Amino acid sequence: MSSVLRSGIAKTPEKFTELGIEKRVSPREDGFRTGGVKGTYEWWYFDAHADDGTALVIVFYTKRMMSPGLPLSPYVTVDLDTPDGKHFEERVEIAGIPFSSSTEGCDVTIGDSYIRSTPDGYEIYFKNDLIEAKATLKANVSPWRPETGHIFFGDRDEKYFAWLPFVPEGDASFAITVGGKTTTHSGTGYHDHNWGNEMMTKLMHRWYWGRAKVGGYQVIASYITGEKRYSYNKYPVFMLAKDGKIIADDTDKLTYSEEDAFTEKATGKPVHNKLVYDYRDGGVRYRVTFNRKGSIINFRMIEQLKGIVRFLATLIGFSGAYHRFTGDVTVEKFTDGVLEESVSAPALWELMYFGKVPKRGM
Repeated sequence: MSSVLRSGIAKTPEKFTELGIEKRVSPREDGFRTGGVKGTYEWWYFDAHADDGTALVIVFYTKRMMSPGLPLSPYVTVDLDTPDGKHFEERVEIAGIPFSSSTEGCDVTIGDSYIRSTPDGYEIYFKNDLIEAKATLKANVSPWRPETGHIFFGDRDEKYFAWLPFVPEGDASFAITVGGKTTTHSGTGYHDHNWGNEMMTKLMHRWYWGRAKVGGYQVIASYITGEKRYSYNKYPVFMLAKDGKIIADDTDKLTYSEEDAFTEKATGKPVHNKLVYDYRDGGVRYRVTFNRKGSIINFRMIEQLKGIVRFLATLIGFSGAYHRFTGDVTVEKFTDGVLEESVSAPALWELMYFGKVPKRGM
């Protein structure tokens, strides 16, 4: 029988010192953190939701997160959703594609595509034979992370997953060219940076993650469940800002609930129509509710694998799945039990479900 191992978000002063970081986020934390060495993975993520309903996601990877043992093998992906219901998924993944990244800040280039920080914000570019996307992002909320931004796993903290939202919310503008036709868009954007040294499937069972701009509020909310060998430990992440100023991020004051579950036919995974993050600080209470209206992506992750990797995943019974939802996020503010404010806005959020569905709830 395998032993149960410890895990948790690192937040002691000793961990800050060990990681060489301070409470204040440094620009170099958005630089190349792993060096692409064997046993690691890393990616830089950007998304934008335009006022007209267009959604754009561009991600720059050093290698596949499911294969950290590989040498450096960079690629870039783009997801584009249009108001008329069209969905595009494209990538640039070529053996030997040129790659460069600064270690002092965000300046990543993969082939013709790039993401880089500038004095005014960020510039993001993607191009392949079908889609060209060029975007800018200017932060409305300063870089933020939950404590050190690292979840450590194992009795010696030998494994970790790190996550840092460098732009929790910002003003995004982007131009998209598809089939020779160019459209321009503006709205809200987000950028984060992720890295680790172990396959996520071995560390995490599942997570919900979402971010939204709701009236004057900016929200990042996630609920991560560790794998069985880590006792299915929970790692909540929550940040609420008002007009760019963070007003709530202490997860000791947070309760979380999932409601109205059903089984997604395409993946066999349980999905919830409602997620509630309830934050209480003395007489002030904020309730953030994600209300699902539909799904735009539901797939079993094994369907994205090829060759020997897919064969091996089938052999061990890997059943991971990914879901992306549409709906509304509502932020409510209560003072001494009285509802003072309630605002809602459209949003997208995700469920990554790596593990097998447990026979009993947990």
